[in-house]
This record gives sequence, structure tokens and C-alpha cells, in this order.
Amino acid sequence: MANERLRSAMLTRGISVEQLADHIGVDPKTVERWITKGRAPYRRHRLAVAAYVREDEAYLWPDGLPDGQRKDAADAEVLKVYPHRSYVPPDLWLELFGRAEREIGVLVHAGVFLAENPRWLQLLRLKTQSGVQARILLGDPDSPEIARRGEEEEIGAGVAYKVREVMKLYRPLYDVSGIEFRQHRSTLHNSLYRSDDEWLVNTQVYGVSAPMAPVLHLRKIAGAALVSTYQQSFEKVWAESVPLPR
Repeated sequence: MANERLRSAMLTRGISVEQLADHIGVDPKTVERWITKGRAPYRRHRLAVAAYVREDEAYLWPDGLPDGQRKDAADAEVLKVYPHRSYVPPDLWLELFGRAEREIGVLVHAGVFLAENPRWLQLLRLKTQSGVQARILLGDPDSPEIARRGEEEEIGAGVAYKVREVMKLYRPLYDVSGIEFRQHRSTLHNSLYRSDDEWLVNTQVYGVSAPMAPVLHLRKIAGAALVSTYQQSFEKVWAESVPLPR
């Protein structure tokens, strides 16, 4: 069976069979077999190909790793677990985004603690000037999902109010090239903060406000699927979101 994921990744990046073969150090016919016959390369080649086409090894070759190895890799992606968001060192948030070289992503309902930090707004400007792309997803304050979250946290319209205030705080960045703002109507199970392959995941717990919920500090490892799961969730919400009203 042909490996359409590898073929699509190469086409998306504009990479030819010859270019990939030359980069990996194999014969072009070998690459052709990887694509047309679905042959699985050696692990070292899979890792090199995944890095070159900028896709996950597990996505290109879902059966490439045995279950035990896949579990060990997922465990290794967890850098630290904080019992509450308030336990995360304050400087870690900006240090995380400061390390970004390709992409910054934020998926929240409001994320007031971040938006009200002027250093965060300055960092977004500086990063996009250096070529980093930033995608910010905020909740739709008029959505039933936001209303329900307010009921669950027993603050009524408080969540919607927070979202509207955050929209005002971000207003100076709306026309900055490289930053895209959208609003979503998803049932948010986690707030996600991405800096390239490093993530902070603020879990959502029923009846508990975000500052009191646990946070996972993750970093992607080739062949593991934990970070990839959160990345897929972010992309799904992004695909279903709409531009933020100005």
C-alpha cells in the first residue's frame, strides 16, 4: 500500500524524490519504494525523513514503533507536572515563548493572566518580526460553551466578561503581521500554550478554575504520540474557528 502521508508531506514542502534521497543518503529508487510500496525505512532513516519534511514519525509510519517503545517515548515527553497553574514559575511562560523559532500557539477561553502581561505583548511583536508565526485562539463570548463554563465555575457571565476584556488587551496587535487571532466555540478540555515543540497544557477540571488545575510541561520527542495528540486537538479547533471580529 502506498504511503500517501509521506507523498503528501513531500509535495507540501516541495521536496522531490531526488532531494529526499540525497538528503538521507539513499538511492532515489529506495525513496520511491517508501512511497509507492509503503516500505518502512530503518529507524534512523525514518527520523531523518520526518525531520526533513517536518512531520511526525508516528504520523508518517503509524506502525513504525512497537507498543512498548511508543509508551516509553511518550513518558519521556513529560518534563514536569505542576499540581496547579499557579505553581508554574512565572518566568517560565515567557521563557517558553522566547525559545520559539517557528511557531507560537495559544488556545484558551480567555487566558487573562497572559494577555494582561505587557511583556507578553512585546514578546509577540518581537517574535513575529523575526519570522515566528503566532496563532491565538480565544473563546466566543456569546457562545453557549462560554456560558456553560461560567456556570460550571459558578461565576455566571464572568467568563464571557474575561474574554471581552482580553480581546481589548490584544487590540494593539490585531494588525501586526504574523499574528492571527481567531475565536472558537469548542468545548475546551485543555488550554494549550505552544512554542515550537514545547508545550504547557493547562488541564480543565469540572468546577475548578484554570489557575487551580494541573499543568503539564511537555516537549516533543520523535516517534512519541503524546504531544502529537495535543497538536492535533489544536489544529482541529483552529480549522473550525473564525477570524476574531475587529
